[in-house]
Amino acid sequence: MRLIFSRRPCQFTKVRLSRFKSASFCTSAETDAAADEIAGILQKDDWGRVLEDSPKLKWMLNPETLSAVLRQNSVRDPKRLLSFFNWACHRFQIPQNLDSFSVLAILMCNSKLFSSTNVVLDKMVQSGSPVQDVLSSITRSHEKCKGNDASVFEILIDCYKKRGSLDDAVYVLLGTKEAGFLPSLFCYNNVLGDLVKFRKLDLFWKVFNGMMDAKLVPDVYTFTNVINAHCRAGDVEKAKTVFMEMEEKGCNPGLVTYNVMIGGFSKAGAVDEALKLKESMAEKGFNPDAYTYCNLIYGLCKKKRIREAKSMMKEMRHAGLNPNLIAYTALIDGIMKEGNTAEALRLKDEMVASGIKLNVFTYNSLISGVCKAGNLGKAKALFNEMVGIGAKPDAQTFSILIESHCRQQKFNKAYELFNEMKRSNLTPTMYTYNGIISGLCRGGDLGRANHVFEAMIEGGLKPNLVIYTNLMKGHIQKSRFEEAREIMDRMMEKGILPDIFCCNTFISGLCKAQKMDEARNFLVEMVERGLKPNAQTYGAFMHGYAKAGEMGAVERCFKEMEGYGIAPNNVIYSALIDSHCKAGNVTEALSAFTHMSEQGVPPDIKTYTVLIHGLVANGRIDDAMGVFSQLHGKGIVPDVFPYTSLISGFCKLGDIESALNLYTEMCEKGIAPNIVTYNAMIDGLCTAGNTEKARKMFDEISQKGLAPNTKSYSIIIDGYCKTGNLTEALRLLNEMPSRGVPQDGYAYCAIIAGCCKEGKLEKALSVFSDMVEKGIASTTAFNALIDGLCKSGKLDQVNRMIADVVDKCITPNHITYTILIDHHCKAGEMKEAEHLFREMLRRNLVPNVVTYTVLLHGYDRLGRRAEMFALFEEMAANGVKPDEIIYGLMAEAYLKENNLIGVLKLLDEILVKDVVLDQNWASQLLDAVCKRETSDVLKLLDEMAERGLKLNHVTCDKLVRSVQDKASPEKAEKILESFIQLGWVSDSTRTSVNMVACEV
Repeated sequence: MRLIFSRRPCQFTKVRLSRFKSASFCTSAETDAAADEIAGILQKDDWGRVLEDSPKLKWMLNPETLSAVLRQNSVRDPKRLLSFFNWACHRFQIPQNLDSFSVLAILMCNSKLFSSTNVVLDKMVQSGSPVQDVLSSITRSHEKCKGNDASVFEILIDCYKKRGSLDDAVYVLLGTKEAGFLPSLFCYNNVLGDLVKFRKLDLFWKVFNGMMDAKLVPDVYTFTNVINAHCRAGDVEKAKTVFMEMEEKGCNPGLVTYNVMIGGFSKAGAVDEALKLKESMAEKGFNPDAYTYCNLIYGLCKKKRIREAKSMMKEMRHAGLNPNLIAYTALIDGIMKEGNTAEALRLKDEMVASGIKLNVFTYNSLISGVCKAGNLGKAKALFNEMVGIGAKPDAQTFSILIESHCRQQKFNKAYELFNEMKRSNLTPTMYTYNGIISGLCRGGDLGRANHVFEAMIEGGLKPNLVIYTNLMKGHIQKSRFEEAREIMDRMMEKGILPDIFCCNTFISGLCKAQKMDEARNFLVEMVERGLKPNAQTYGAFMHGYAKAGEMGAVERCFKEMEGYGIAPNNVIYSALIDSHCKAGNVTEALSAFTHMSEQGVPPDIKTYTVLIHGLVANGRIDDAMGVFSQLHGKGIVPDVFPYTSLISGFCKLGDIESALNLYTEMCEKGIAPNIVTYNAMIDGLCTAGNTEKARKMFDEISQKGLAPNTKSYSIIIDGYCKTGNLTEALRLLNEMPSRGVPQDGYAYCAIIAGCCKEGKLEKALSVFSDMVEKGIASTTAFNALIDGLCKSGKLDQVNRMIADVVDKCITPNHITYTILIDHHCKAGEMKEAEHLFREMLRRNLVPNVVTYTVLLHGYDRLGRRAEMFALFEEMAANGVKPDEIIYGLMAEAYLKENNLIGVLKLLDEILVKDVVLDQNWASQLLDAVCKRETSDVLKLLDEMAERGLKLNHVTCDKLVRSVQDKASPEKAEKILESFIQLGWVSDSTRTSVNMVACEV
């Protein structure tokens, strides 16, 4: 604006120079004479015609003459002077000097023609002259023309304000005071109000201090502005102090003051203080208005107190106030952040029904919420809807959609949106690029992530710390630590120093990769740079050491942190509790939980959730429920996560009734289940065989605004397969791609297992071939298929499959070999089974207890007990612990072979480990010893000692007592004497045995 007006005088001078060449040589006397003559003509009603008919006067009419006419002020009618001024400027395009504007403005102001004064001064401002020159001209003219008061300065200030030139307005305000004129309190308040509105707080305090220096007494508007300034700066304590000072000085706050305070407290998160003010204003006779309620709703939502926010909106309606766009948007945003998309969308429909037009901010909250829930289809529908009603998407809208598609690895669609964004003349922001780079990094596509990063720089955007950190994190997740370090070094070369969050990302990655020494070295380097480790730093180390099973190092970290003066917070205690739970140290976890309260760190919802999850994972569901009850007793409102942990725990235990009770309870409390909750419930119901209820739960996912994920589909498909409903299972498998849900090996594996169970082997083979073609064939699916083929006697087909796929797209595991070994053992083909067993060992696959069981069964069927005994010894040597089935097999084998040493060794192991066996094998083993002659038993014991074998004192005691009961006390005495001589039991054992003999 200034540029345009500043050029006009120059253009005029160049074009009209010939016309005024004589005028420029007019003497001062000639100018005064012309001014006198024109002033005389202006006394006439037809002055315009007379001036038009006078060539001489037209020739003499220039800026100096016009200024002289105004200065003389001999025309009694100031309005005629204004008309003459406008006529001359327009008719002859005469560029005016600042003094002409100043004089005319002061004349208008002296005559109380404030509207006309405003017009003149506005034109003066439009001339583009520097504010310093404008103020100087007004000041000079005010003195010469004997201005009445400071009104002309206030009107000038208002002109600058209306044009958005607040800096110039402040210059005039402060300059007026220095020139000896004092603007009114009203003027000061208006300027202060605009300054705080546009967040020009430095100028605000400059003006306010000037006002105080001028001894002006602040009124309610001044105090309100000051309170607002403190609130805008986030300093609600100072705002509160001013509010109290205001009342102490007898200046009663009005509704606007209360609203400013409530708004400030709400935005600062001090919503309880805001609620107290609402009560206070009611006591003072002020009824809350829409602004009051909107701020409170916003504040409550910001603190995630959604239920109270809903109550506040309900109260607002009862007060006869209709919730507006701001109230609805705040509530929708809060509800979306809770994950309750269905409720948020219902509110959106309510808004539309109420005639409230949604704006871009409302749509952004809605789109962001459904995107976080994974429902990109609904996000696109909302996007199309907003375009349809004319709510133009902004950069944030596109960035949310792009980031969400990248999060789901749908990069083609993300790039489409990116290009559409640029076609809409919206410049991609740092947030836009960060969404793409983060998504690519999460997907492991570091090449494209690096390319986008470089393209961003070429486009003129300088990556910030967040983008560098995310790119570095992507490389860390791929264990490319050297490249991650290069990114950090490059960042520092650009003058961007890593913060503690960035360093913690690097340390966390190293700890997860079990590179604890490197993490420690980086910590030392970080400290040398002046960065202090925080609770999150030590939390990463604690998780790393816990993962490695080094609980001693975890405890040392905890103490080291305290030594550095870092008070353990909820995050650290949560990490410590989590570490103990993962190590199975539930007692220590509960002790740490108790200790944190004793140290004045009250557990928060995250700590309770970690403990509940850990207890559930360790099979301590009753203890977990106890902690859950304690959470309620502390007044902490549980969210979806502790409920989900408990529901999952009960489902795994098969206690569907308890799981459903918790599910119902959380829904009744307005806590929306998330996809993990639904998956746990569906899995529990399917495991219980209730696929009908599971399907209703599955369908409910979409009804609640969520999107079923791969796991949801896999669970329900597996449920249908296990209940024989292959048709529906296959239909759901085929439905997955159309709903944008990736098919995974688990779903396919369930289908194959179901087909094999139903004897539909050709279909199972077809499904597996489909997996191979899609590149998602898994060893688990292959195992399910060959198990089905083996059970159907299709060994030739199994061998062909092994030749076709093993080591090409499938790597066999120990289960693969166990299935094949089991088949050959059942067929009596032990040579082939032994060959597979040796091949398994050559592949460095460790046989498990099931593998050994099927081999032992195979040998047992053929009566090859020597091989059984050798395999049993090998199993023990390899550290594989026998289970009850193997102990039973071996007990029977030793007894059949009359292998008394084997019987005693096995008996010793069973009794020491307190193994519970079917058919009371322990009793049969004892009977076998009791039935032998005393001399045979004693000889056997000596032979065991010579071999370096020894019976445990528990076995010795059990054996002596059994002989005492089933044979004779004399025999028992001799055996006991042998045990004592061999040093297997102490002499004191004799006393306890004699006491039992006496009782008998």
